[in-house]
Amino acid sequence: MQNSLMTKPRPGSVDVLGFRYLGAHEVEELADLWGALHQQHTMTSPHLEDIISSVGLDESWRRRRAQYKAWLADPETMAILAEHDGDLAGYAMVTIRESSQGSWDRGERIAVVQTFAIDPEYTGTGVGSKLLEEIRGQLASMGVRDIEFSALATASEDIDFLEREGFRPFVTTMVCRVDGFGAHD
Repeated sequence: MQNSLMTKPRPGSVDVLGFRYLGAHEVEELADLWGALHQQHTMTSPHLEDIISSVGLDESWRRRRAQYKAWLADPETMAILAEHDGDLAGYAMVTIRESSQGSWDRGERIAVVQTFAIDPEYTGTGVGSKLLEEIRGQLASMGVRDIEFSALATASEDIDFLEREGFRPFVTTMVCRVDGFGAHD
């Protein structure tokens, strides 16, 4: 993978953004953006290293690419690429699952944002909000009412963004090894 994301000049506010919907044969286009997200994940969550070992970028992308292809076998899955002046500005991978109809009325189907990656050079330019608006429009046309969106507990900027966009905390996921010990024992 190239490291081209780190060398571009930072754009100002992005007024015009194009969206492209990708098929399984096009997921390779997402590699660099996934790489930036992988780096963000590993940098913002060092507290997990004693429980969950991170994997290298190439292995991470190999796994994620395979998962994307599997998800995209479902015709309701959306891989949405946001572009600005020919640049890949961000993307989202959104799956749809059946609602378990537990304690809350969330409709028959729920959208799950599996990946939401914004090129670091486009942070704070409105790309994330515009991409989320595109997702919401597509989901509304499909009759989906609720969106689940996970964020790392230590990613306070991501959580702040989601709260500004109307999301509220719902479930907290805790992790540990089955035997109660860390990844390096």
